[in-house]
Amino acid sequence: MKYENYQSLKIRCDRKVAFVTIDHRPINLFDTVLFKDLERFYKEVKRDDSVNIIVFESADPDFFIPHYDVKDILHLKDQFAAVPDKPGTLNAFNLLFEQYRTMPKVTIAKIAGRVGGGGSEFVLALDMRFAAVGKAFFSQPEVGLGIIPGAGGTQYLPKLVGASRALEIILGCEEFDAELAERYGWVNRALPENEIDAFVNRLAYRMASFPIDAIKLAKESVRNSSTFHLHDGLREEKNLFLKAVIDTPDAETRMKQFLEKGGQTRAVEKELGSILTELD
Repeated sequence: MKYENYQSLKIRCDRKVAFVTIDHRPINLFDTVLFKDLERFYKEVKRDDSVNIIVFESADPDFFIPHYDVKDILHLKDQFAAVPDKPGTLNAFNLLFEQYRTMPKVTIAKIAGRVGGGGSEFVLALDMRFAAVGKAFFSQPEVGLGIIPGAGGTQYLPKLVGASRALEIILGCEEFDAELAERYGWVNRALPENEIDAFVNRLAYRMASFPIDAIKLAKESVRNSSTFHLHDGLREEKNLFLKAVIDTPDAETRMKQFLEKGGQTRAVEKELGSILTELD
């Protein structure tokens, strides 16, 4: 599939990985243009069987997505006569971010530059986040503007860092560097700037080499852990495990190859990580 004529994204695909570069000058603000491009990309990539892994990065070394366009938020008063008595449907950002969060492909943010507000909420909805030391800075600045996060920040963030730290982040409105974000659990890893590209690319290509059915089922089971009671999650994991063993075409082939290559012997087990990439 060709990904063409985007206004704020540059997309290239290689070996089942789509690299999506945010290039929305002057500072990669989240606005209607970027939203529509991310919405369109989701609709296209979900149908693209040649892409299993998606890596989001920025063309701007100083800004990933700093926040949503404040001028657009000011116009919300013109759209609503009053606050609804009861919560209605999810807003467009909730819907889009949830589509990314639940899609059966792996999504990764490779962050160098500032990410905050709606940009932070977008990367919180992705599966993994990696940050460049000395370059990546994170924030939820909404309370300082007199509002609150409105695209999932109060829901996604506590699940990663805990309620107390989420309140520190949201109410304090300060920037967190990559190392502190890693310590809090906001990101998977903080990596030196000169190492992050190689690390994330290697991980993306490695995951892309594994069977997509197993990736989908594993992601679904992990996602269940945040919504199911433990015993319900374990029961569902059992069913998804059996589905992988019985119903997916690659499982039997790869397990037999593993045994043929000496799996379950002392020598091969010590090199298990590299052996897995040799199976097809």
